[in-house]
Amino acid sequence: MALPRAGVRDTAAFMLDVFFPTAAKGATIRRPRIEALAERLGLDRRAVRRMQELDSRYPDGPLLLRLPLRKQAIVLRPGHLDAVLQQSPEPFSPASSEKRGALAHFEPRNVLVSTGPERSVRRALQEQALDTSSPVHRFADWFLPVIHEEAESMLRSAGARGVLDWEVFNESWQRTVRRVVFGDAAREDTELTEQLARLRKDANWSGFKPRRKHTRAAFLRHVQDRIDAAEPGSLASVMRGRADEAAPADQVPQWLFAFEPAGMAAFRALALLATHPGQAQLAREEMARDTSAGRQLPFLRATVLESLRLWPTTPMILRQTTREVEWDAGTMPARCGVLIFTPYFHRDGRRLPDADRFEPALWLTTDRQEAGPQVDGDHGDWGVVPFSAGPVRCPGRHLVLLLTSALLANLLRDTDFTVHDGHRLDPRRPLPGTLDNFSLRFTAKPRTVPAGDVPPSS
Repeated sequence: MALPRAGVRDTAAFMLDVFFPTAAKGATIRRPRIEALAERLGLDRRAVRRMQELDSRYPDGPLLLRLPLRKQAIVLRPGHLDAVLQQSPEPFSPASSEKRGALAHFEPRNVLVSTGPERSVRRALQEQALDTSSPVHRFADWFLPVIHEEAESMLRSAGARGVLDWEVFNESWQRTVRRVVFGDAAREDTELTEQLARLRKDANWSGFKPRRKHTRAAFLRHVQDRIDAAEPGSLASVMRGRADEAAPADQVPQWLFAFEPAGMAAFRALALLATHPGQAQLAREEMARDTSAGRQLPFLRATVLESLRLWPTTPMILRQTTREVEWDAGTMPARCGVLIFTPYFHRDGRRLPDADRFEPALWLTTDRQEAGPQVDGDHGDWGVVPFSAGPVRCPGRHLVLLLTSALLANLLRDTDFTVHDGHRLDPRRPLPGTLDNFSLRFTAKPRTVPAGDVPPSS
């Protein structure tokens, strides 16, 4: 027995309301004009409503779409989402046809599109470099001063221009990323970032655009040169001298690529704190109590996780079956694409109370063995997966949260931020389905009360 199959009309509605608007934003590099259009027209909100309608119409799921030349399923229930992610990479491989086509433009041997023994070797190297199992990376003593210096540079630039916008923020963030990945010598290597951006624009078209093999080869040589010269305490220093089967030069671009969405999440988190004074107060109280020098900031980490829940930077998680898979409702065929639309699960008010509100407490638990709250990021059974879940979960999750929370702490310590008009982030109203980071603008003013003097809340 086959899985439920959507009718032609429902398939067309999914493609028009969910898939095409999301793909148009750019899978590997965002298109600012489309992001602005999505916010203005409420396209993400419309996509969530369409997914809710499909869930009501086809309650058994997963749901096969009626597409020519392509076997494709979509996931509609949190339990099915959890099953797919917990059973990756086998039988739900992350190396889907679309992903292989996209990453072939700039990292064809990356772990995300690798299989078998090669995948195991490359995943192990990624986890070693990113210190996946540790909430505080072993190189934190190197990374945190970099965050402090670049945050100060960001604030100086914002002060000179009279505004903190995405251009100022991203320039400082990209310098941070290059220093974290390669060391101080790469701080001003904007050519590397620009080379990758050109290839990522091609990758947005996956296999529909010819590959610039010479450009890709020049980029990967540039990456390898940086790996060879990587400074001790940088991520790439772990890659030096690795065997060819680990393809170190193809692993590093994923960090450069993935840290940009992390910056978007931090920028949106700053907007949330700037418009929610109660939560901003809690963040500053945490900073005042902090004795870890920025290593352990659970509330600020939870703020970044909330930013990713509200506005996922990976809106479509893709898998592809390696064999037939049995579900209660029927059989999913081999080589079937599986699409998880994360905004639907993250904003489904039928299952998540206050789905459209800023609630960092969602991510916090109290560990009786520890003092104070701890970050609990495992909500895959709810369908809330800001870093995916299961064996293929993002290996850099803890590092991203360490860097972004430390950045927010440095920005907020002595500065107040006000969001310019144009974005509806009122804590008394549901938050918008899209928040265009490219058009976010802040006024930054020195605080009259230093963060260390913030009185505790009652």
